[in-house]
Amino acid sequence: MTDSTSMVEIRWHGRGGQGAVTSAKLLAEAAFLSGWKGVTSAPSFGAERRGAPITASTRLDSEPIRIYSQVTSPDIAIVLDDSLLEVGGAATGLKPGATVIVNTTRSAAELGVAGDARVVTADVTGAAQAAGVLVGGNAIVSAAILGSIAKATGVVTMESVESAITHMFNGSAAAKNVEAARIAYECTEGAR
Repeated sequence: MTDSTSMVEIRWHGRGGQGAVTSAKLLAEAAFLSGWKGVTSAPSFGAERRGAPITASTRLDSEPIRIYSQVTSPDIAIVLDDSLLEVGGAATGLKPGATVIVNTTRSAAELGVAGDARVVTADVTGAAQAAGVLVGGNAIVSAAILGSIAKATGVVTMESVESAITHMFNGSAAAKNVEAARIAYECTEGAR
């Protein structure tokens, strides 16, 4: 857990089928295991279909949380598909000094995120592919991105990430997702 006692608000940006909702839940569990007392996660989507932009929210606090609305002004924005920086509003409403974690093969400078946000990049898709986390030939990044979050922010530990993953997945799926998170941790650039 961080030294701060204030709430940390996290907004997820993904496309339907990428696992943003699963990621938000996994992060909440990992945060609880890291010592946060208040954790919530909530999806926000309508009748969208696979590939449509969606958001989810996660909140972490040292006290119980009684706010259940979507995060509109995040401390951390997590972008599972870098195209959402242009069309999904991923950089909208960031708090001053926010951290933006982007699954991309491009550099932070190439992404063009305006303002004073700290942009952290990682090839999380490549990490998932390397670990064999594939469904129908597509890399699934929902667990792997937690490795980048652990390295970039310190709001969770890698140990808690691994525990949350093994709690949600079984057998070889758990092992592959843990490996993907470890690879993503190692390839995260611009971490604190």
